[in-house]
Amino acid sequence: MVGEKRFLSSRPHPWHGLKVGPNPPGVVYAFIEVTPFDLVKYEFDKETGFMMVERPQLTSSLPPTLYGFIPRTYCGDGVASLMRETQLGDQDPLDVCVLSERSISRGDVLLKANVVGGLPTLDDGRADDKIIAVLSNDALWGAVKDISDLPRALVDRLCHYFSSYKARPNEMSQVLVGEPYGAQHAKKVIEAAMADYELEFCSNLTMK
Repeated sequence: MVGEKRFLSSRPHPWHGLKVGPNPPGVVYAFIEVTPFDLVKYEFDKETGFMMVERPQLTSSLPPTLYGFIPRTYCGDGVASLMRETQLGDQDPLDVCVLSERSISRGDVLLKANVVGGLPTLDDGRADDKIIAVLSNDALWGAVKDISDLPRALVDRLCHYFSSYKARPNEMSQVLVGEPYGAQHAKKVIEAAMADYELEFCSNLTMK
């Protein structure tokens, strides 16, 4: 029909109802849960898709970037197989950190992001990779192609945050962060997470 306008009549579930991205694994969508300004750790509810309060931030450490997940991904056996230290995935969508020149101060938004690398992360013995990406068409970061193009101090800050963000005062963290990897391996992790998602959910869900 000429002039027909296509739109969703209701809000899709942020994990199951959205596409992975416009051109995965290199360009993905990121559903943002937490910003660098949040003193509270927010997380989407897997059943309803609504944002919920998970916990106040346990220390003064705040996320250095926007932080959320890539829709229609799942950290299962495929993702775990790419990490030597474990055979288990954390059974959550794949986490993503997004760099933006301009301050984005609210979560519960969807971004288009270019994948540049990632952090191999073990959370209580399970694979919990953190993909690193830059906001597509960002004036400052948009031209970055690989994690090697980022300031090392920024990458170190991300490593420190994730190695300590769940630790309570005077307690050892259960999260271990390994040596950062580049865009090529990050795309393999995303492809594995997409395949894990299909294995886990494709028999129950159908994308329109």
